[in-house]
This record gives sequence, structure tokens and C-alpha cells, in this order.
Amino acid sequence: MLWTSWLVLLLCWGTTSGEQQADGSDGTPARARADIHRQRSPPPVEPLDFGFVPAAVYDTHAYYEPGPIGILFHMVHAFLYVIQPNPFPKDMIVKVIQQNMGGIKLEEWRKPDNVVLLLQWIYYEVGFLTCATIGITLVVLIPIIGLCFCVCRCCENCGGEMHQRQRKNADCQRGFYTASLVATSIFIILGVLIAYAANHNVTTQIKSTRRLINTNLRDLKTFANNTPAQVEYLTAQYTTAKNKVLSDLDNIGPLLGGRIHSQLEKEVVPSLDTALRMAGAMRETKEALENVSSSLEVLQEGTAKLQASLSGERASLSNTLSDPACTNGAVSQTCNTIRSTLSQLGINADFSMLPDLSHALANVNTVLKTDLSNIVQKGYSSFNDTPKLVHEQTKNIVSGVKGMLDKIGTEINSFSKMFPVEASLVNFTNFLTKGQKNIESYYPQVDQLDFYRWIGCVAALCMVVLVLAFNSLGLLCGACGYDKQATPTTRGCLSNTGGNLLMAGVGFSFIFAWVLMAIVTTLFVVGGNIEKLICEPLANRQLFKIIDTPFLVHPAKKNFLPGMLFQNPNIDLTLGSMYRDCHENNGLYHSLQLETMFNINSFLNRTVYNKDLANVFESVRVDLQDILLLEQAGRDNLINFANSGVGEIDYEAYLAEVNKGVTLVDLLSFSTDLEAQADQLPRGALENALKGHASSIRQIHREQVVPMLQAMSTLSQSIKQLQRMSSDLPVKVTNILSAIDAAEYLITHNASHVVKRETKVFTQSLEGYFKQYTVWVKNSLTAEVAQCKPISNIVDSMEIVACSFIIDSVNTFWFGLGGCCILLIPSIIFSVKLAKYYRRMDTEDVFEDMGNTGNPGEHMCDIHGDLAVVRYEQCFCLHACRGVTWWRDVLQSL
Repeated sequence: MLWTSWLVLLLCWGTTSGEQQADGSDGTPARARADIHRQRSPPPVEPLDFGFVPAAVYDTHAYYEPGPIGILFHMVHAFLYVIQPNPFPKDMIVKVIQQNMGGIKLEEWRKPDNVVLLLQWIYYEVGFLTCATIGITLVVLIPIIGLCFCVCRCCENCGGEMHQRQRKNADCQRGFYTASLVATSIFIILGVLIAYAANHNVTTQIKSTRRLINTNLRDLKTFANNTPAQVEYLTAQYTTAKNKVLSDLDNIGPLLGGRIHSQLEKEVVPSLDTALRMAGAMRETKEALENVSSSLEVLQEGTAKLQASLSGERASLSNTLSDPACTNGAVSQTCNTIRSTLSQLGINADFSMLPDLSHALANVNTVLKTDLSNIVQKGYSSFNDTPKLVHEQTKNIVSGVKGMLDKIGTEINSFSKMFPVEASLVNFTNFLTKGQKNIESYYPQVDQLDFYRWIGCVAALCMVVLVLAFNSLGLLCGACGYDKQATPTTRGCLSNTGGNLLMAGVGFSFIFAWVLMAIVTTLFVVGGNIEKLICEPLANRQLFKIIDTPFLVHPAKKNFLPGMLFQNPNIDLTLGSMYRDCHENNGLYHSLQLETMFNINSFLNRTVYNKDLANVFESVRVDLQDILLLEQAGRDNLINFANSGVGEIDYEAYLAEVNKGVTLVDLLSFSTDLEAQADQLPRGALENALKGHASSIRQIHREQVVPMLQAMSTLSQSIKQLQRMSSDLPVKVTNILSAIDAAEYLITHNASHVVKRETKVFTQSLEGYFKQYTVWVKNSLTAEVAQCKPISNIVDSMEIVACSFIIDSVNTFWFGLGGCCILLIPSIIFSVKLAKYYRRMDTEDVFEDMGNTGNPGEHMCDIHGDLAVVRYEQCFCLHACRGVTWWRDVLQSL
């Protein structure tokens, strides 16, 4: 059955020649793996979801909980441990098997090694041998003792004489014997119940055995039916990896081109950004030049007007100060003070001498006729078209890879279908069905044999029950019919019947005890050794270690299991390892180490990601020669801007004039002071005239100076901006052109290294999808495909049936029955002793007072019939009679 299960999986994957194994064992893959580790580790690959392999649901639960009877099983195990505390003799058994492979010959046991093994075996079995010896001794002695006892009693010895000697502690002795017999009977009843429970447990568990057989066979069918579907699922999931690879190939532009773009943009984009910023600076330069020109024009015109206004106001003010009123003593001083400040009414900055910027502005306008921003944007666009360029250049390769992947998928599917799996499954299923029918055909015979076994065990227990019945009835009749006032010769019929029943129990004890002891001894030797040598080692898997011992079967065959399955005993496969893997519900491919017959890694490496596919991926080439970052017009535009004359402007002259004030004095302050001085004059025409001049000066400031100040502010900002932008302008343009040249050189000459590196990363990601598939297939074969739990369940079920159902029950049966047999011995003694107090005697002891001396004397004699009174002088013979009776009691007690 195990071989057939293995054959199903083997047919699913097929067998290959030694060449396939050599593919995975030569040194080339190892060297390749070493080279891979020395290289840069590949980027993480997107994990693929292959789903879950259809799992088989097995019905068998190979676990047994005995319930309350388990307490009895533990008691028996403890008893056996006391009898046999030695550890499992693994080494000794292996030596016995290895030294007697050709059969056991009597002369071989005379060799010293075999003698030592025999002595070791006797030492190991000393507990069983001792108990068996005791049992055999009892089997032999019990019928002999019983026969001698009967003969002895027939001769009115050994308690057979119907005479009971009267004692003062007779009631105490009777009570002791009664209690002892009752206690012994109770323990015998417990033994009977234990044995009956074990007997009934066998019958009950035999019915459960059918359920285990049915579920195990059903699990094997499930195993056989699900395995092809699981293998088909594995092959079908190749489509997942293939579709992912195809998806990446369809998006090779964004993926590969995007990675190339991201690697190159670190050098390319900054150079284009500087050129684009320079285009913005050109526009700002033009605006600044225009602002300077307009502001300069405003200032020049305003300066002329202001000069005329201030000259007129100064002349008018001078005429006012020439008024005769200014000749008075107090007024003349104020007029003189005002007259001394007239020279301050003049312009300070002269903008007419500043150089003209029209030539520079014209040059900048000429430069701006070429749209540098548009040219730079074309460079951006050309560089950003790298993914599209990659897609166009790899179009033929992608189509070729798609065809190869379809071919590989067809090969995998055809490989899994080239073996007659369906036919094998039909044969295997028919084999299981037929085997199940054959097993079920034996069920009636098993039930009949179990019924006979049950009857036999009950018959054995009935022997003990019969003795218990006689003892119980004897105790009941004796206790109920006993009369303290009655003498031994006058006891009632009921009491006498009780004594006779006790003696009948003694007789049946002698008749049955040796038969029961023979049964117990036989079952003890057989069941106990099976428990210690088979069941316990099977439970702790020590038995597997014996079977898995190297060179156990043959000196030239290392391992037994692979030699039987694969005809290759050198494979490191043991029954213990296979059981552990199957018990953990791993796949049969891993449990049987089928990779030694068919290396799935080698097959997948040759099929899924073969050399042809690798060569196609390695042939991916990307040419970036067509990428142009900056056209020649853009270069000329930058050079013309550097030579536009913006850097040659005399900014210091402009700033010097701008930093001067518009007038020599602040006109507002001057007008305020003029009004203050006018207020010091007497009221009159002079005061009013001076205040009128102050008002005129304020108006000049408001209408002429303020606009000029605004124009000067604009001029100052524009000049500073121009100075800042034109600083080292040729150097800046040269640096921009150098950066663009370096970026273009990188793209046209050195980008091949980046392209190769990113192409390799891209192909490694594609290869990673296939590796994920191969790893997933291997892991699925190890843990999910053809899970061999039914095989370990068969072993566990055999252990449960043989050991837990049968051997534990058998051992519990002899344990209970053996206790009954042992307790029958004290039961015989107590019954014989107690029967004396219940049976009607033929003779009895007579007691009489010894006269009036005050020292009572006791004389006795045996009489028949009713009690008679004799005189003292007539009982001289009673002294001799008492001595004889004493010796008879001594012999009887012995």
C-alpha cells in the first residue's frame, strides 16, 4: 500500500536518468552561485501570489483516549515496569538479528558471542522469568497440594476430623477469619471486575477498529485522488509567473527605461535646470534694463524741471528778502539767516552724465528672439523619452520572449501529462476498494472469533465467580445460622450448610486455581513481553531505530527502506525520518526523498529559465545616441547673452548717483524752517510772502521730488539686479555649457555602463519571478503536495489497535485474573478455618469444675451424642486424652 502511494506521485513527475542528477551535482552551478554572491545584491523582487495548493482533508484521527479504563492500563504499565525496569535492549536485538541472519542454528549458540547475548537476554528477562517460574510452580503444586489435602482430610487429618476444640477466644478467631475471608472475597471481586472490564473493552474496541480501517482507506483514496490535482495546480501556476514576466516586458519602457532615466537624471537634469534658469535670467535682465532706461529718462527730465523750479523759487525768495522791511533791526537778522540758506535750493544728483543702456538692451532683445526655454524643454522632452526609446528598441526581443515563454508553458503542461496517471489512479483506487471489500469479508469471522474469545474469558471468570458464590453463600448461611448457645455437635442446619458451602468453595478453588494460573502465566509472558518489546518501543519510536540501523539486513546494504523502495540502499532515508515527516503532514516528495530519483530543481532550472531565455535577456541593448539635450541655437543664444554687454555697464556710476539725494537739502525741512522763521517776524506782508514761498517749496517737493525719488528707487533696484545677474556672466554660461556637454557625453559614451547595469537588474527581476515559482514549487512539494499523513496514520492506527485496544486489554485481563488466583490461596485457608465454626461436629470438648478447692480444674473427653456428666473419679483417662489432642492440634495447624 505504501509502495503504491509512492508510485502515484512518482508517475506524476516521472523518473529521469542519471544525467538529470548530474546537472544538479556538478561544479558549474556552484561557481555561478559564488559569482552571484560576489556581485551586487539584486533589488527586491515583487512577491507573486501563487495562491494555495488544494489541500486534502483526511478523516482519520489516530488518537486514542481510553477513558476510565485508562487508570487500569496505567496500573498494569506500572506493574510491568516494576517487573521489567530495564531499558529497551536495542543494541542487543540488533546484534541478535545481525548474527542470525542465516537462521538460528543450535550449534551457533555455543559461540561465546551468542552465549553472552543469551546471558544478556536472560538478565533482561529476569523479571518475567521469575514471575513465570512462580506461576508454573503454582500450576504444578496447586493440584498436588489439593490432592494431598483431600487425602489428608479423608483420613480425618488436616482438619478433616469432625471435632472442634473449645477455646476462650473462639469468637475472636471466628470474627477474624470471617473478616479476612470477606476482605479477600472483596479483592477477588475487584479482580473479576477488572478482568471483565478488560474483556469487554476488547469487544468494544474491535468495533472501533472498523472505523479506523474505513477512515484510513478513505484517506488513501483521498491522497491518490488529490495528488494529480495538486500537481496540475503546480504546473498551472507557471502562468502566474509567465504573466508577470509578460506584464513587465510589456512595460519595459517605464520599468527599464524609467530606471535608466532615474540613474542618468542625477547628471542630466541639473545641467538642464541651470540652462532653464539662465533663460529666466535673460528675461529678468531685459526687464531690468527696460526699468533702468525708463527710470533714467524720468530722472533726467525731472532733474531739468526741478533745476528750473528751484532756480525760480530761489530768485523769487531773494527778491522778497530785498523788501525794505528786512532792514529793521530785529527783522534784518532773520532775513539775513534766510538769505544765507538760499544756496541750498539746488539739485544734488546729475543723471544726465550716466551712460546710455540702449545698446545692451538691444543686444538682450536680440538674444531673446531665440526662445531658450523652448530649446531647453526640448532637451527635457528628449531625455524624458528614454522609456519610449527603450520600448521601441526592445520591441523585437519582447515578442521573441513571449513566444519562448508560451513554449516553456506548453512543455511543463505536456510533461505532467505524458505519464499514465489516470490509469494508475484507477488501478490504485480499484486496489483499495478491493482490499476494503476483502477486509470487510472477514468481519463476520472476526466477530465470531471475538465471541468465542469473550465466552472463554467469561468462562474463566465464572470459575472464580463460582468460588466467590460458594464463599458468599457460606458466609451468609454460616453467619445467619450461627448460634452462640449451640454446642459444636448441636449446630443448626443452616450453619452446617454454610460450613459445607465454604468447603465446597475450597474444593473448586483447588480444581480451578491451577487452570486459571496457567492462563494467567501464559498471557503474562506473551502480553507483557509484547508490551515491553513492541508496544513501548513503538510508542517512543525506539523500534524505528532498530529497523533503521545501518547494515541491519545485509552487510552490503546500508539502509533497509530505500533498498526496498528504490533498490538503492545508500540513500539516506530511514523509516523514522519518513514517519516524522508524514506525521507532520509533509509531502511525500520530501518524506521519501524523491529528489534522489527526480530532481525537481534541475528540471525547473532547465525548463522554466533555460539558457536560451537567459541569452535572450542578455541580448537586450539600449542605444541613447539620439538623445540631444541642447541644440546649437540654444548654445549660441547663451554665448550671445554672455557677450551682450550687460557685464560691461558702469554700475558704480549709476549707484553713485542713485545714492545721492535729489536736492541739496530736504525741501520739506527747508520749508518748515522757513515758516518757523517767518513766524518770528511781525505780522505783515513780509511774513505772508515768506509763508507763500514755503508753500511753493512744499509743492515742488510733492510734484517733482517725490516722483524722482520713486524713479531713483526703481533705478537702484534694477541696477543692483543687473549687477548681480551680470556678475561673472561669461563664467556662468561657460559652466552651463560644460555641464550640458558632460551630460551629453555621459549619455552618448558612458551611458552604456548604466544601461547594462539597469538591464541586468531588470533581467534579474524577471529571473526572480521564475525563481519564486521554482522555490514555491519546491516548498509546495515539500509541505503541501501529496501530504502523506495517511501513511503515519496507518502506523499510528496499527499501534492503537494492536497495543491500546488488544495488548493493554489482555494485560489488564491477566492482571485482574492473576490477582484473583493469588487471592484464592488465602481464601482457601480462611474458608477451611472458618468452616470449623459453622459445620456440625461429631464430637466436642466437655468442661467440668474441679471441686471445692477454689482451684478449678479442666478435664475433657470425647463423647458421642449428647453431652454427659461424669464424675471426677471416672475421668482419670481424660489427662492422657488431653495430651493426644494437643499434639493433634499442633500437627493440624502445621
